Amino acid sequence: DIDILSKSRCSIAITVTTLKNSLARRLEPNAPSPNNRVKALEELYENGIPIIVRIDPIIPFINDDEVTELVDRLSFVNHITTSTFKPRFDSWRRFKKVFPIEAGKLEKLYFKEGEKISNSWYLPKYIRYEILSKVREKTEEYGISFGSCRENYYSNITCDGSHLIP
Repeated sequence: DIDILSKSRCSIAITVTTLKNSLARRLEPNAPSPNNRVKALEELYENGIPIIVRIDPIIPFINDDEVTELVDRLSFVNHITTSTFKPRFDSWRRFKKVFPIEAGKLEKLYFKEGEKISNSWYLPKYIRYEILSKVREKTEEYGISFGSCRENYYSNITCDGSHLIP
């Protein structure tokens, strides 16, 4: 497919939420491993295809501690889009089953200190901005464009990287 993609007007976005295989299996069961995703991104990059990485969702107590490491590992990409976890009631129930301890820590942050926008719950702004700022600062070190969707936070050009489509 690389030969077709390299001749097309396209960019490719791949989500990488963690570099830890055990955590990835819990967050995204049946999805390709982080290592396989990074290899695919490297192959796309080597073939001149504009690539976007979505570090999404970032969840406190789950993967927020590795966001700068993720950007370091993915420093060859063209654009990074990031966003924090915005649970709805159905996704919160699933999350609590997989991460009961962390859900206990997050419940107050989302449902007492956070805010509901439409059908989603958001972390308090100061926490979201702290997390997003780490990613943004790291992308600036590498000259990577940055975007955050649905966060009311700074984005370079587009939140999703669609500006990369030739």
